[in-house]
This record gives sequence, C-alpha cells and structure tokens, in this order.
Amino acid sequence: MSDELSLTRGYNLLRMNADTENRDSTFTLSGREYELLEGVFAPTLCPSTEIYADWLPYPAGGSFLEIGAGAGVISVTAALSGCARVTALDINERAVENTGRNVARHGVADRVQVLHSDMYSALDRHARFDLVFWSSSFIEPSTGFAHETPLHHAIFDPGYAMHKEFLRSAAGHLEPGGRLLLGYSNMGNRKLLAEAADSAGLRFEQLHAAPHPQLADVEYQLLEFHAADRPGS
Repeated sequence: MSDELSLTRGYNLLRMNADTENRDSTFTLSGREYELLEGVFAPTLCPSTEIYADWLPYPAGGSFLEIGAGAGVISVTAALSGCARVTALDINERAVENTGRNVARHGVADRVQVLHSDMYSALDRHARFDLVFWSSSFIEPSTGFAHETPLHHAIFDPGYAMHKEFLRSAAGHLEPGGRLLLGYSNMGNRKLLAEAADSAGLRFEQLHAAPHPQLADVEYQLLEFHAADRPGS
C-alpha cells in the first residue's frame, strides 16, 4: 500500500476518533460491554482490536504485558482468559483511566495493574513477562509531523521511534522463553520495521493475517519477534 494512502486513512481514523458528537460512551466487542472515554482510541472504529484479541496466545497462569492498552479490551481479555498477572501501560492518561474502569467493570482488578507509561518507562527494571504485546501505531507520517494529541500516538509513529524502543527494550522485560508479539498492518512501513528489528538483534515472522472486512486492500497482521541468528552461532 502506498505511503500516501496509508497516511490518508490514518488521518481519517484520527478525525473519526476525535468526533465527540457521534461518539458512544460504551461499546461491545466479543460479547462484552466496555466504557469509552473521550480522547481514547475507539476499538469499534476499526477491527484491529477484536482481531488481535482473538489471535493472541494468552499464557494461562502466566504473565501478560500490554503496551498501549487504550480502552483496556485486550488486557481485560487476557485476565479473563486465564493470565494470572496482567500489566496494562499507556502514554495517554485518559486511556489509563479508561482501562482501569473496564478492569473494574469486568471484575479483574485483582490481577490487572494499570500504569501511565511511555513504552516501558513505568515498569520496575526487574519486571518480566511471559508475553509482551503492542497493537502498534504502525502508520509512519511525513517529515515534520508532531504528536498534537494523545490520539496521534495511537495511530502514528514518526520515524518509527516507538517501534525502535519497543524492540530495543523488550528483552529486559521477557521471562526466559517469553514471547514478543506485535499487532501490525500492511499500512505500516515494513522496511522501517525490519531495520528496527535488525538494530535490536531480532527477526520476525508473521503468525496471522486477515483482511479488513470493508477495505479489501487493508490487512491486519500478528508478528512475533525472535533473537536473530548470528553467523557462527
């Protein structure tokens, strides 16, 4: 997909999320009702959240870290799917509040911690997880772009700075044998992602892919990252 078309669709999604007049205060995904606050990415405006929530291999009895929790759908689903310990992070303070409300709504506050965090910044340096996941801000905007609102962070990543940090620091928060997964799309910049992975000493494989139900040229993907094979190793 062309960069121009991806960017256009990103801005369309931003406008829809910012439309407070036509925004519902609750929504339903996968048979569960959630609260939605203004200024938080609405999971009903694109199918990615529901798709990733269904694909993820939640470690039953284990630990799960979500970067960019948004309204909290995936973190709630992880807890209800048997994860013993879930940590939900978001750079958007409204999203932190939103996730907390939905964690309480679904009765999983005893096993879900919600933190305001820029990527891993709020985590204890010793915190380790069996699975780390981010539904990434995969659209790479043009030069000169600035994050004007928290919603911009949910959609755009200039220069793939957030992707670089996600990959570079992940190893320090994975249990031995832990898994690093990324929700992605063909609207993203695969070249920049591959460069970020290589710089972090990682390679990736695509576990799942599914088309957008209305936009035939849009595909959502679940990627898993592994330590790159080194010559002579």
